[in-house]
This record gives sequence, structure tokens and C-alpha cells, in this order.
Amino acid sequence: MRSQASAFTLLELVIALAIGAILVVYAVPSYRSHVARSHRIDAASALYRAAQFVEAGAAGEVSPGMSSAVSPAVSPAVSPLPSGLDQAPPFGTPVYRLRALPADETNGGYAVEAQPLETGPMRDDACGTFTLDATGLRGNRAADGANAPDSNVCWNTQ
Repeated sequence: MRSQASAFTLLELVIALAIGAILVVYAVPSYRSHVARSHRIDAASALYRAAQFVEAGAAGEVSPGMSSAVSPAVSPAVSPLPSGLDQAPPFGTPVYRLRALPADETNGGYAVEAQPLETGPMRDDACGTFTLDATGLRGNRAADGANAPDSNVCWNTQ
């Protein structure tokens, strides 16, 4: 009995590599788009959590576990956000930094913004900095001064 040697032919190898290359061409951009969308969702949800914290401080609903930095005597719009609310995602490596902005004539009492870190994966994102104010107005500011896309595009979490 003689054993038969089996192997791939060059044509089969080239076809397998071509199929793999086509999959990579479509999969990598799709994956990057999914990761960017996930970071945007993290930023949006972090802004809502921070706004809820600021609203609770403005209403004087400070629980015993919260820091005394947020009290009715101190404007909650200018107090720093506590650890966990000052970044997105709240745990792990931050991608966005959050901060509360003071009241002005247009924001209804406060605003919260999530700015991408200079060294993070979203530094060149077209959506730029996410903003949310007390009136519920959502917006975006591009980092390079260019117009950011429509806020519905950036805030769309569906």
C-alpha cells in the first residue's frame, strides 16, 4: 500500500487568500465604525448621567454618600464632577473627559460637555465634542473649528 500525499494547489491557495482579502476589506471598516459608534454611545450616556447628577445637586437632593461639593449653596454647574462621572466610559481607559459648564443666557442653568482625549481613539472623530444643556439641547462642536455633522447623526444610538 502506498500512501497518497495531499496538499493545496497554488490555485486553491490564491483563491483562499483572495476570499480572505475581500473579507478584510469589508470587515475592518465595519469594525472601526462599530467601535466609534460604541464610543459615541458611551459619551452620550455619560452626559445624561452627569446631567442627572447636576440636576440632583441643583434641586438639593444630595444623598449622604455624595460629596458636599454639590450643595444648594454651591452652584452645581461649576462644581467638578465626581470620579466616574468625569469620563466616558466610567471605568477603564477614558476616551472622553466630561466637565460641567457654568450657566449662561442660553443653556438654561448649566451645560455638560464630553471632549475626546487628544491621545484617544476619537480625537479625529467628525462629531468632536458632545454637549448637553439644561434645556435638553444636544449638540456637537468639531475640534478643528469645522462644522460638526448634524447632532442627530452623532447622537443616533439606534
